[in-house]
Parts: sequence; C-alpha cells; structure tokens
Amino acid sequence: MKTYGYMRAHDIQNFSIEEMNIKTAEPGSLDVIVRVKAISFNPVDTKIREVRSSEDEQPQILGWDASGIIEELGSEVTSFSKGDEVFYAGDLTRPGSYSELQAVDYRLIAKKPVSISHNEAAALPLTSITAWEALFERGFEYTAETKVLIIGGAGGVGSMATQLLKALTPATVIVTASREETQDWCGSMGADYVIGRDIEKDLIEKGIDQVDIVFSTTHTDQYLDVIQSILRPFGSLVLIDDPEKLDIVSFKVKALSVHWELMFTKSMFGYHPEQQGQFFAKLATLVDQGKVKSTINMTLPNSIDSIRKAHKLLESGKSIGKIVMERS
Repeated sequence: MKTYGYMRAHDIQNFSIEEMNIKTAEPGSLDVIVRVKAISFNPVDTKIREVRSSEDEQPQILGWDASGIIEELGSEVTSFSKGDEVFYAGDLTRPGSYSELQAVDYRLIAKKPVSISHNEAAALPLTSITAWEALFERGFEYTAETKVLIIGGAGGVGSMATQLLKALTPATVIVTASREETQDWCGSMGADYVIGRDIEKDLIEKGIDQVDIVFSTTHTDQYLDVIQSILRPFGSLVLIDDPEKLDIVSFKVKALSVHWELMFTKSMFGYHPEQQGQFFAKLATLVDQGKVKSTINMTLPNSIDSIRKAHKLLESGKSIGKIVMERS
C-alpha cells in the first residue's frame, strides 16, 4: 500500500516525508482495517517528526486523526461491519493515518456522523477527545455560575472545548484570541466572551474578577502568574502543552489543583480504551443534532506538498481550527 513516511527524525527545514510503498497492514484480533478517506493534522505530528526515528528500518508513519471506511475486521471485533464509515484518533505507538490503509483498535473508533463528509469528520477526533477528557472526566461540576477560561481559543482543542462546554453545560465560556480573524473564529464557536492577551485586565473590563477553571492549550508557563491570580480558591488548571518547567508553588495558597491531559494515555496503557470510542459515538450524535460542528478551516489535496504546508502552518502557531487533507 502507499503511505507517506520517513526514516529519520528531522526539522521542517529538512523535511523528509516522502511517498513509499509498504506491506499492507494486517489486522490484530481487536483491529479494524480502515481505508483512509481524509486525515487532519495536529501539533503532535510535528513534535513526533522531530524526535522519533525508525529503529527497525520500517518507516515512521504520522497521523492521529482520520475518517474512512472499514475494509477488514479482526476476529474479536464487535459492533462494526465491513463498509461502515468511521472516524477516530489512533494510538501514538502504532503507525498513523498518513496511509491508504490503517490498522486501528476498534475500541477507539465510532461510526462517522452521517450529516457531514469524511473531510469534516477527520477534523474532529483528537481535539474533541482532548477537550472532553480535560473538562468532563475530572469531576468538575458546571452550573450557570461556573466560569471557564480557555487560553488559545482559536486552536483545534480550544474550538472543540468551547463547543462542548456550550452544548453540554450552562457555564460561561471565556477564550483568549489576539487577532481579528481568531477573535471572529472564537465567536463563531460560541464563546461568550473573547479577550486579548492582557487576561486579568480584560476580564475585569468584562466584570469578571475570578474564574473556576482555566483550560490552557498553549504557553502555560508564560501565564502561570495570571492563572494563579484569576483562579478562585480551590479552582483548577487543566493544561495540554509541554512547558520546560512548571513552578506551581504559588498555587498552594489558594489550594489550586492541576490536571494534565494527554488523550493518548488510554490507548498507550490500555486504560479503558473503549471510553474513547464511546465518546466519539456521543460526539457523532451531537454533530448530527447540530449542537457541535466540525472545526475544519482548510482542505488540502493529497500530496507531499500539502503535508509540508500543514506542518509549517502548525509550527507557525498561526493556524485556526483544523487543516485537513483529502486522501481520496
């Protein structure tokens, strides 16, 4: 089968992903083989490209967001049939979706929303499951008085977090965005308030002196002082980025809690992987009901040049929503 892969870790200046022909994927007993129809790109793609090299002369294949059609079923697969249209975020430790065919654990997938295309569906999985696990699996209670601040509201995760909070809770959602186009995007996602980089000042201007939860998707270390200041006592910080250090000693005085989210944890450790597939089924229903929409913002043709362009945009930090590549 054809795939896009590379052998040695590299930076964007030495971009080395190329088209290859490799042996067709074989399903394990819990796997389905999916013919990939569309993929979307995530920052994890660029991070893995920079650090992971082949150790067995098999190419590294990136990609952890896909939508496609099931072609084969493992012996222990239930609830799915050949021909089912599905969407999913795969396992970080296995070959990814930059391929014609991909083997993926059936517990991580769900049937695609019927009301949208494969391109639109491919934009949803990784960012939505990240937002879901971060904000809905930590025991937080949401009332009409709850205020959630999302740092980085125009990114893929911030966009999904905003939509899920507005669809499923009565909470007030505040997001940060610094450019006119990102501010407009955040408004279209349903944010109640869109503020700039001077978070504390902008919140006060909105009549908000403290928030209950901060969901930080980027530059957490740069915002630690303001996060400590604006969180209420016993408030919570949830983060998904990778700061070099995180000095949270100052959090003790307010008894603040810190939660770190990585959506690959369940698949990597075999910890209730079925919960991801169950969430994607719930998400598909929300999409078909019109309560959540795809965050696709750019569609690229199937090519090496498209992959290079997507990686450059992600590394620039200026992409809005999700970039999708149509496989076929």
